[in-house]
Amino acid sequence: MNRVHYNISGLQNAQMKTQVENALEKLDGVQMVNVDFQRGSIEVGYNEFTEESEIKQCIEHVGCEIE
Repeated sequence: MNRVHYNISGLQNAQMKTQVENALEKLDGVQMVNVDFQRGSIEVGYNEFTEESEIKQCIEHVGCEIE
């Protein structure tokens, strides 16, 4: 399993955290999502069916900005 970690801004509340988690979990190949609301970070575990560009696009679509 591949892992990627992002520091993000724009994660304003628990509802937005849930939206990010749900959106990422819908991607084929995403196996693990860990959103740390306090630190403003996201860790995603994924396999070969997912591209890192898809993960970034998904995070930004929800309204967060990758730093």
